Amino acid sequence: MLNPEERNRARKKAMRLLEHMDRTEKGLTDKLRQAEFSPEAVEDAIAYVKSYGYINDARYARTYISFRIESRSRQKILTELQMKGVDRQTALEAWEEMEELLAPDERAVLRKTIEKKYQPDTELDEGQMRRLYGYLGRRAFKYEDISRTLEEMNIRVKHDI
Repeated sequence: MLNPEERNRARKKAMRLLEHMDRTEKGLTDKLRQAEFSPEAVEDAIAYVKSYGYINDARYARTYISFRIESRSRQKILTELQMKGVDRQTALEAWEEMEELLAPDERAVLRKTIEKKYQPDTELDEGQMRRLYGYLGRRAFKYEDISRTLEEMNIRVKHDI
């Protein structure tokens, strides 16, 4: 049986956590568990804030995407959302919604990311090129897009003769 005092403290804590920033259900659950509330109190607090619409993973995903769509790849954003506890289907639906609304150009994002490191018409040694591909790959850009964009920007490996 859930202690009414603990229930109220957990609910208040959940509300305070949501005052400062939007959270996923998983994120809020983790924070409440860290505050050492019983599983029952955590479950009750989550149900309480959900009943008022204060927590909504689909809304969270749309907001998250809208703030990052111009600076990160689609795959990177979807991975980050899954790490935050948003299920893949919800994240994909939010992506499709925001993509239709904002019409991002992933190649332009890739180009901006490359330009932070190198200007067009740059010659790199093999090690620098490998590191650049690794850097961009870790940001979940596709190999074909990276190759095509580097070619368009005339960033190439210098060959010693």
